[in-house]
Amino acid sequence: MPITQLDPKTALVAIDLQRGIVGMATQPEAAGVVAKAARLAAAFRAARLPVVLVHVTFAPDGSDAVKTRTDVPSSGVKPTAEFAEFVEELAVAPSDILVTKRQWGAFYGTDLDLQLRRRGVTGIVLCGISTSIGVESTARNAWEHGYNIAFAVDAMADMRPEAHQNSIERIFPRLGEVGTTADILAKLPDRP
Repeated sequence: MPITQLDPKTALVAIDLQRGIVGMATQPEAAGVVAKAARLAAAFRAARLPVVLVHVTFAPDGSDAVKTRTDVPSSGVKPTAEFAEFVEELAVAPSDILVTKRQWGAFYGTDLDLQLRRRGVTGIVLCGISTSIGVESTARNAWEHGYNIAFAVDAMADMRPEAHQNSIERIFPRLGEVGTTADILAKLPDRP
């Protein structure tokens, strides 16, 4: 379903737009995603709507990382402090809500739901990397929490194009409304 409207209290939730992930050679679309996410963040701030920046990081020894037999190993990547830093283009503002996650989705084990509910947020716009993992996991949890969801599909990317397409064609339309950055900017509520 295309973007029909945004709730008056909608937050932007940007997933894993951090130096270590955006900088991976496996993210060829990252520059475009970052530019569009930065446009969304600036517009949400101008409209005085919440901007949530989510990043993933772990303790240096990995002791707080999820350990399962089925997840893909990190290929020996040891996250540094720079790995978790948000990309400069997002221009992190003092009003932004910063969330650190230690698994795929941004709700479980974080205070994201609490931060949104305290601000009266009923809808979210999602963007980020990786479409089929961080974004989709967060979207599924947002739907379970009862949020109205809009997806900025041109402001997200995945390491596997077929996984990205599956999420935006088969999964996201069941969870919310799907459109572009321009579609979402056109529906932002007017604010002083």
